[in-house]
Amino acid sequence: MTSRPVTSSLVLSPIGIVRTPFKEKMNAPRQAVAADEVSGTIELLPEYEHAISDLEGFDRLWVLYWFHLASGWRPKVLPPRSERRRGLFATRAPHRPNPIGLSSVRLVRIEGLVLHIRGVDMVDESPVLDIKPYVPYADAFPDARTGWLESQGAARRADAGETSARDPIEPYAITWGDEARTRAAWLRDAHGIDLAAPVEGTLKLGPQPHPYRRIKKHGAGFRLAYKDWRVVFRLEGSRHVVIEAIETGYRAAQLRAPPVAHEHSGDERESMAVHRDFVAHFPPRNEPHDPEG
Repeated sequence: MTSRPVTSSLVLSPIGIVRTPFKEKMNAPRQAVAADEVSGTIELLPEYEHAISDLEGFDRLWVLYWFHLASGWRPKVLPPRSERRRGLFATRAPHRPNPIGLSSVRLVRIEGLVLHIRGVDMVDESPVLDIKPYVPYADAFPDARTGWLESQGAARRADAGETSARDPIEPYAITWGDEARTRAAWLRDAHGIDLAAPVEGTLKLGPQPHPYRRIKKHGAGFRLAYKDWRVVFRLEGSRHVVIEAIETGYRAAQLRAPPVAHEHSGDERESMAVHRDFVAHFPPRNEPHDPEG
């Protein structure tokens, strides 16, 4: 048995902070590749001004950061793409003994101490521990095996010319029904809320009920909770998801009640105003679900 290391604790100091659109961990993509077009920034502390010299010539960066919203660790976890629990170190789950995250992001440009990046999957305000350049000849191993992911994507690997650098699990096909497409377009055009990209990114991983992705059974189909919206969908065949409707996550009584300044934050009042407008345009057939549903 290996004894504990002599140094039982280490001291780390953040070099900066990540700014992203994801305020809550449940809304952040599970991998940077699932957020390819999502932009963010890394704001570095003043003492690192000269440390980023010569970085602008690299297309991609490795970013090490702290899962600051994670609490505790678990020896076995249920990854979003697995049908059973896996050993923690065979996954990229955030519930780790030392909650350190690793993401490969695209470097767009550098403005002073601010790095503009794309492909961010971090939660907003994640402390940055280190930045390293991504070097393809040293960092890319396209023929590397992918463990338990391979067993779940065996059919795809059988394709001629397939290499394990590609996703070993076939993503689900996504189709929007007329009603869902109409409602998504209205939210985008009327209120600048784009549900299409995050919803498709989640459902491409699979429609099975899963706590990480906030998917539950709903009648003969399923329901995905994304922020305070609910997306109703069904599974056709083995790998085809049909999105049927978008619904509010608030109950009718909540939307009928007049806003009370001291009971709700400004953001929540604004959100409820959007939902009231949504329900006015698309009256629900049944009582809407609550925000936790």
